[in-house]
Amino acid sequence: MRWRMWIVLLAVAGAALAALVPLTLEDFHLSGTQIGDVPAGVLETSGECRVCHGDFDPEDEPYSTWAGSLMGQAGRDPLFFAQMTNANQDAANAGTFCMRCHVPMSFVTGHALDPSGASLDAVDRDGVTCHFCHSLVDPVYVPGSSPPEDEAILAGLDEVPAFYGNSMFVLDPQGRRRGPYEETDAPHLTIASDFVRRSEMCGTCHDVGNVAVSRRPDGSWRYNTIDERVPDEDPWTQFPLERTYTEWKLSSFGAGAVDLGGRFGGARGPLVSTCQDCHMPTTTARGCYFGRVRDDLARHEFAGAAAPALDLIVAHYADDPAVDPALVAAARARAVSMLERAATLGLAREGGELAVRVYNQSGHKLPTGHIEGRRVWIHVRFLDAAGALVGEHGHYDAAEAHLDEASTTVFEMKVGLSPDAAAATGLPAGETTHMALADTIEKDNRIPPRGFANAAYEEGGAPAVGTVYVDGQYWGEARYPIPAGAVRAEVELFYQSLTRHYIEALRDGNTTDDWGEILHELWVETGRGAPIPMTRRSLVLDAEVLFLDDFETGYLTAWSTALP
Repeated sequence: MRWRMWIVLLAVAGAALAALVPLTLEDFHLSGTQIGDVPAGVLETSGECRVCHGDFDPEDEPYSTWAGSLMGQAGRDPLFFAQMTNANQDAANAGTFCMRCHVPMSFVTGHALDPSGASLDAVDRDGVTCHFCHSLVDPVYVPGSSPPEDEAILAGLDEVPAFYGNSMFVLDPQGRRRGPYEETDAPHLTIASDFVRRSEMCGTCHDVGNVAVSRRPDGSWRYNTIDERVPDEDPWTQFPLERTYTEWKLSSFGAGAVDLGGRFGGARGPLVSTCQDCHMPTTTARGCYFGRVRDDLARHEFAGAAAPALDLIVAHYADDPAVDPALVAAARARAVSMLERAATLGLAREGGELAVRVYNQSGHKLPTGHIEGRRVWIHVRFLDAAGALVGEHGHYDAAEAHLDEASTTVFEMKVGLSPDAAAATGLPAGETTHMALADTIEKDNRIPPRGFANAAYEEGGAPAVGTVYVDGQYWGEARYPIPAGAVRAEVELFYQSLTRHYIEALRDGNTTDDWGEILHELWVETGRGAPIPMTRRSLVLDAEVLFLDDFETGYLTAWSTALP
């Protein structure tokens, strides 16, 4: 056993020596529950939760909806492991930081100390598990509101997180399950906690900064001193890897309920505000097979935009009983449905141009999340009286997995390396696919949500870059010249998360294991990351028309008055 451990340690040391930036575990140290704080076996596996919370209502029960989701499959995601390999090659020990969110049980088992992920076992690969989330403690204790048990838990920590983000989680070391209900029928101890219904809980993992890259007083980002803890644990002071929680927090949704007319939320009605409102819509059902019927049961579907990633998982784990193709297929369908509801289109003719507006109907930027490989674009087709194609913008060649980017507007975020970072790493300055080393935002024209304010988003590390959005704008705009003979325009919005450029970069950049090649083979096998249609609309071009947003019912807005 000791010999095997030394082999692991030597392998980790070798990986660290090979990395472009030799970071240590000290660089990634963060407040909250530490490895060893929760005894082994305290947190049960999802299979144990399944006994009572599964196999009785696959449409609504917690287990089946969770098991097919990317939350349930996070510890098996080939895309994640390919990303983590490249991150480890760029920044030693980065994998330990990555696993905080993607494989959180590894911080209970201790297997996260091997940043390669080679030490992960079945417990770790169980994903973002039921018991893990339901043992989370709000690090901000509020007397009279927080569960009284939390005060002692927080007092027992060496360092209590002051911010939500970077997976600075606090776990109940006794594993006492927390949920939204005061009265339950559970055979185990439960504690009522509103933390599970608040966006702050989601922000624990869905706001991520690179803790090795900090903001300077002039607003630029630079590498920290190696082998030292991050000088400030506030994610806003760190280079943005993901700002979904911040985007929500600084939006109208973060300020209160927004009427979306029933677009999201399930049985909650038209008003939505929190992450859970949209991503865990309520229904009337049982959460446990012997439990009472609840009229506000949150479905544990966690639908986002992960449909292509789920395809990779099913293909790679075809013989794994923990990957149920039917449950994953249902989760995939929910992800596609979420994308189809995330935006609306408005069209207008202005002289010789077609004007297109893309409304963001989500509570964060569109697209959001981990930005590598994710993009949304406008596809325009102009047709003549006979229905023949006379002009096109944003054509996607499925056989080559190639988008004609130059002809249309692509909403995306690109990162890069400053001259200082280039000098430190030996990589070229400018746009890069080395996300773990990035210290500049080269482009971010992703569409903001309702309530967007430039100053606030700049402070939160989520600015618009390379484009202009005025305060309050939650739409993107593009114009296309109308070709001769065109009488009709057909416009479609597409989402893609597995671009050819990104997948090939992960394959070609991998020099330490097979995950890059495995990912590429799965990508080819599952349709080469085919884009997902989000919404479409057409317009007859025979006259000037008023701009109409069919989601904002009850009025027409002249296009000219809607422009910033």
